[in-house]
Amino acid sequence: MTAAAQLEPLLTGLLDGPLPFRLRAWDGSTAGPADAPVVVLRNRRALRRLLWQPGELGLADAYITGDLDVEGDLAGGLSSVRAALAGRGPLRPRLADWPGLLAAAARLGVLGPRPVPPAGRARVGGALHSRSRDRAVISHHYDLSNEFYALLLGPATAYSCAYWTPKADTLAAAQTAKFDLICRKLGLEPGSRLLDVGCGWGALALHAAREYGARVTGVTLSARQHAHATAAVAEAGLTDRVGIRLQDYRELADGPYDAISCVEMGEHVGDGRYPEFAARLHGLLRPEGRLLVQQMSRGANAPGGGAFIETYIAPDMSMRPVGATVAMLEDAGLEVRNVEAMREHYARTIDAWHDRLEEHLADFTDLVGEPTVRLWRLYMAGSSLAFAERRMGVDQILAVRPTTAGASGAPATPAEWYAEAP
Repeated sequence: MTAAAQLEPLLTGLLDGPLPFRLRAWDGSTAGPADAPVVVLRNRRALRRLLWQPGELGLADAYITGDLDVEGDLAGGLSSVRAALAGRGPLRPRLADWPGLLAAAARLGVLGPRPVPPAGRARVGGALHSRSRDRAVISHHYDLSNEFYALLLGPATAYSCAYWTPKADTLAAAQTAKFDLICRKLGLEPGSRLLDVGCGWGALALHAAREYGARVTGVTLSARQHAHATAAVAEAGLTDRVGIRLQDYRELADGPYDAISCVEMGEHVGDGRYPEFAARLHGLLRPEGRLLVQQMSRGANAPGGGAFIETYIAPDMSMRPVGATVAMLEDAGLEVRNVEAMREHYARTIDAWHDRLEEHLADFTDLVGEPTVRLWRLYMAGSSLAFAERRMGVDQILAVRPTTAGASGAPATPAEWYAEAP
């Protein structure tokens, strides 16, 4: 009996229904509907990984190593399979399933020692959200390679959701539109003092200084981001207006600032520390100063993250419904003036990054190796779907520090935020 013929009844039992994909095994045999996405088991080790680690992480390991593959469009295949599985029973083996699984594994020659996991897993220790652990987590993800990120993210090297408009319909233009929107919401003008917490490779800091005349302090925990941003500031001739620090937000004690931006850094703070984080930002703002937080969120009944993200991408990342973040900012004494959902913008942004990955596949492979490229292909396909399917969101939250008399200094009708860039 072929491998696919032996696997089909086991899989239909585990999935509580017919296969939502076409299976092709290492011996060339197939099972499942002809018009469904094709999942390829290139060797027996793919099944051994799933036996040792059933679920999302075992599947990810098998894909990253190339033991398992999906033919054609990965995101489309994942979406089709996810839709077909909606409402079905548990996707992990139940206790009663194991005798049959192990017997079939023995017949197929799958049994054996646990396969070595692929490289790229995060190795962090210490107390959750301690300074040393946070530094290690940030280094794991953001210190991969400046060359890799520059090639992936485009000219701005901006690793955050862009802002797509009819006129800003390319990745570069949409990132610039996002920078402009942030600067306008913050009311920046020549001489404004801006603190950019989690400044990345310095793109927003450079834009605020160059286009709005702001004096900017950027902080990051990533050594490679710090080196890149510092060099970019010098190359742009803006060292008199932009300073980049390798610093933890808990070490910030200067101020007051006219404005603070925090673009997709708050996810790394953690639920337990977020009230302290919000209070520190409040303390660093002058009265009537503005804070813009761009941050990923999850639905009230959606988990966000997952074993793959936690293991390979961003350990300790914390997302919550946007209303919970708004409440913590208000509890810190800030007045939230505006919340703008940008979920669809992020799906489009990630798709643009994915296109760059596929267009420059050989260059990426030379930089980081094929397993890391496959890891990022999986990460982007899954992330795009999470935003497109409303399991994750991203929002811009604008807040102010009111005066003791209650004045906000913010416009009552903020139409100018959406005017054309200067």
